[in-house]
Amino acid sequence: MSVRVRRVYEPPEPDDGLRVLVDRLWPRGVSKEEARLDEWPKALTPSDDLRRWYHHGGSYDEFRRRYEEELTAPEAAGALGTLRELVSRGPVTLLTAGRDPEHSQASVLRDLLAS
Repeated sequence: MSVRVRRVYEPPEPDDGLRVLVDRLWPRGVSKEEARLDEWPKALTPSDDLRRWYHHGGSYDEFRRRYEEELTAPEAAGALGTLRELVSRGPVTLLTAGRDPEHSQASVLRDLLAS
């Protein structure tokens, strides 16, 4: 299983495999052609309330806990199951516009997929 986390602003690489955007909002300044996305499962993205809370100074550990809780909702759990299936078929790159991908929903998803 190969799951990578990258910024959507970085140019695609041949070993990215399936490219999945895990942000609720479309990244500024990136065209759909530039992003070269394969999937954009909005059911896997953090809720607007959680996203706003985190971007206004919430701690990453608490964000992670709340986000993992949100991922247990039926629609999100189904989307996570689909993503697990895609990961079992080949490499997947989780994309985010965040400045710190290692402290984002992308890294939470990567860790969940690895467990």
